[in-house]
Amino acid sequence: MFEARGGEQRLEHDPATMPADGGIVFIGRITSSWTTRETCPKNMRAARETGQPATLTIDAPYRDGLRGLERASHLVILSWLHHAPRNLIVQKPRHAADAKGVFGLRSPARPNPVGLHVAKLVALDIATGRIDLDAIDVLDGTPIIDIKPYFASTDAIPEATVEGREER
Repeated sequence: MFEARGGEQRLEHDPATMPADGGIVFIGRITSSWTTRETCPKNMRAARETGQPATLTIDAPYRDGLRGLERASHLVILSWLHHAPRNLIVQKPRHAADAKGVFGLRSPARPNPVGLHVAKLVALDIATGRIDLDAIDVLDGTPIIDIKPYFASTDAIPEATVEGREER
């Protein structure tokens, strides 16, 4: 389990043990070079710096949904960070001076550990469900929830900021 840091706060009930509200299904799995939390890059920028590619494998029933995806240079991937604790509501990141609520952080530890990744599409094989990416910042075997094309015209917001951000 994960040791609490000063200022952290846990939920009274662990969301992992509560009845499900939605019917999320995993549509495939991610193959990456990362097998431990300690070696896994903390974000996509760090993942790209390693030069380690990644692969998504989409399960057979969902492969027809990949049609037209080859038009996109980059993808938005939603993953289920299945090794992350779900009962932390206030966290104290190692690099931060103060504790913060999970919704003010990009940490994988959260009530619903959904990962958001924007990756470059390198290759796509619809027949096998294989999608090659430039990089990924998750552990090998991480389940995939969804894939969407990245649209720079609507998804990029150049003026977006986070006041006093502590980027890592």
